[in-house]
Amino acid sequence: MTDRQYDVIVVGGGLVGAALALALDAAGKRVALLEGSQAAFGDLEQGWDARIYAISPANRAFLQRLDAWPGSERLGVIAAMDVRGDNGGRIEFAASDADAEALAWIAENRWLLAALWRRLAESGVTCLRGARPRALATSPLTARMELDDGRQLSAALVAGADGANSWVREQAGLSASVKPYGHSGVVANFACRLPHGDIARQWFLGEGILAWLPMAGNRISMVWSTSDPQALLELSAPALAARVAAAGGHALGELELLTPPAAFPLRLIQPDAVVAERVALLGDAAHTVHPLAGQGVNLGFQDAEQLAALLAGSRDAGDWMLLRRYQRQRREAVKTMQLGCDGLFQLFHSTLPGVPWLRNAGLSLTNRLRPLKRQLARHAIGY
Repeated sequence: MTDRQYDVIVVGGGLVGAALALALDAAGKRVALLEGSQAAFGDLEQGWDARIYAISPANRAFLQRLDAWPGSERLGVIAAMDVRGDNGGRIEFAASDADAEALAWIAENRWLLAALWRRLAESGVTCLRGARPRALATSPLTARMELDDGRQLSAALVAGADGANSWVREQAGLSASVKPYGHSGVVANFACRLPHGDIARQWFLGEGILAWLPMAGNRISMVWSTSDPQALLELSAPALAARVAAAGGHALGELELLTPPAAFPLRLIQPDAVVAERVALLGDAAHTVHPLAGQGVNLGFQDAEQLAALLAGSRDAGDWMLLRRYQRQRREAVKTMQLGCDGLFQLFHSTLPGVPWLRNAGLSLTNRLRPLKRQLARHAIGY
């Protein structure tokens, strides 16, 4: 068999790629991790990060096993959810409905990333920071990659964790359907006057979806899915805080902006396949979902955990049957989340006669059905 430098080359050192590299290293695999950024750990932990994630209990446990769970001083906790429709509908459920400690933990992107990269520095992973791939070629026996500085790498498998605009996906010839939502997600952090009570609040506003997620201290992170992001981005800090507070019915009193707002386009990306010869995709390279359920990074972490578990006992990390098995294992969970989020988005933006009443009545009815609420809570935490 052709001699290889590595078992796996992971392209993309963000949250999902870094977690995969650590999990494979723990399984005894020879791993190279390519990350174009050269940001220092100290830089990652400066200030408040507007990009936050709601980490499920299952994925918290995964990161803890990797010894890469960040310190609790910057973590928020979601103990309950309060979801409002656009015409009086409402549903509330809590971690206690599922006999759980929390529905999720709110963690800033940079703090999660810093924890992962600190562990990478202590691991056996070959971390190539500032390195970018230029060419990829695969054969039945190996994958070969050329970097932009001329270095040549080879491995049994190339794992693409390089985001929604994946270079690996393109090089592997894996086509994907892309459905733009016509919305952008506007994110920002705020200090709030009233205690948030560890409650995640969400409003389906008809023209958009607004979420307030509890952060450490008396702070919240906002995610506003809107068709007119510029209308928010162009506001002054006091005007934006007032607009966000009013949209949420002043549930937490006056707000004060902590981080400049940023916007990113929302798209549903569905590749025809997530594996090819000597290639596997994970994270946003393999799928995206609307952020209304906060499950994008959770799906990515589960990609990493399940792929690493499959490869742990294999002599050939790029074995085609293993890759096909990975694709089958992930298909149902990903499709369920994509269809569920997409369906909710379409339902709460429909103006067809009777639909507004139906969606709000459905929320309120579900709120009165305790067994169904318990099941929703269990689904929210990944059970």
